[in-house]
Amino acid sequence: MFTGIITDIGILHDVRRGSGSEWGDTRMVVKTAYDTDTIDIGASIAHAGACMTVVEKGPDWYAFDVSDESLSKTTLGDWKVGHRINLERALTGADELGGHMVTGHVDTTAQCLAREPVAGSVQFRIAVPDTFAFAIAPKGSITIDGVSLTVNDVGDGAFMLNIIPHTAEMTTLGTLQPGDDVNLEIDVIARYVARYLKHMKDAV
Repeated sequence: MFTGIITDIGILHDVRRGSGSEWGDTRMVVKTAYDTDTIDIGASIAHAGACMTVVEKGPDWYAFDVSDESLSKTTLGDWKVGHRINLERALTGADELGGHMVTGHVDTTAQCLAREPVAGSVQFRIAVPDTFAFAIAPKGSITIDGVSLTVNDVGDGAFMLNIIPHTAEMTTLGTLQPGDDVNLEIDVIARYVARYLKHMKDAV
């Protein structure tokens, strides 16, 4: 589990397919400011909101494998060497829950439609696929590229949100531009409420 509070911006250092198989997993190597001595092999780290398992590490880097399924359902399939990545390590019992409960399971990708400065902040308009619009509500929580944010408004196939200067500086959202794709995770409570309501409807 995660909270959507970014603690490092990693840099994609290498991308390669698994050896011996055309359809093997893709291994990605990330340079990080984390103390990798404190990262266990098998640890979970969220990468732009997508939870991945550490399989290898060095003094200032670690690696994880990405399945073709994850490549097709997230923005990871478009990443190139040098790509900047929002990182968050998995929660421990002592962590402050500063954002909202995030699973690290990306629901879909979405496109940034507009970016506009508002006072000292930046306002974004993000397209939302019809299949996930039900779960996005004004003042509700949403995770964009791993960042926990509050929805300002919803309508016309999109939702609005603001980021403050601190968020712009400490995450990759500061460079997000219209036309860019992002990973989107809906609120986990909304997901289960929707499933419950569907079950109740089907049971009638």
